[in-house]
Amino acid sequence: MVDVVTEIIISCPISQVSEYASNPNNAPEWYVNINSAEWRSPKPLSIGSKIAFKAKFLGRELAYVYEIVELIPRKKLVMKTAQGPFPMKTIYTWEEMDANQTKMTLRNKGNPTGFSKLISPFMTTMMRKANMKDLKKIKEVLENNL
Repeated sequence: MVDVVTEIIISCPISQVSEYASNPNNAPEWYVNINSAEWRSPKPLSIGSKIAFKAKFLGRELAYVYEIVELIPRKKLVMKTAQGPFPMKTIYTWEEMDANQTKMTLRNKGNPTGFSKLISPFMTTMMRKANMKDLKKIKEVLENNL
């Protein structure tokens, strides 16, 4: 089991952070490894929405579809994928520290199979580094757009 949790404080209101982060169209801007996001269901984002992502991780091209399984505006977003060698659940949570500061937590959980299972200890370290880069990037994007 891979379970990676990273968090950062962003100097922006919780509404701004959660709305930006939960919009799949913004993912290629702040996720270092995501190249594209394509809606596979009607907008707006809701439980059951599906979004196809193309990414690059550990030198490999990845294509996967996330389904939104939980959505609590300004609090939590949970999406999961079941296909591929690494079924994954991604969880965003937002906590208001004060009116202009938000703690964003990014968590990835999954059960790797096949080759991915063999390299899961290495993968955990790489995911933690990538997630921290992503959180630093979203912080930079949001704080510089004030």
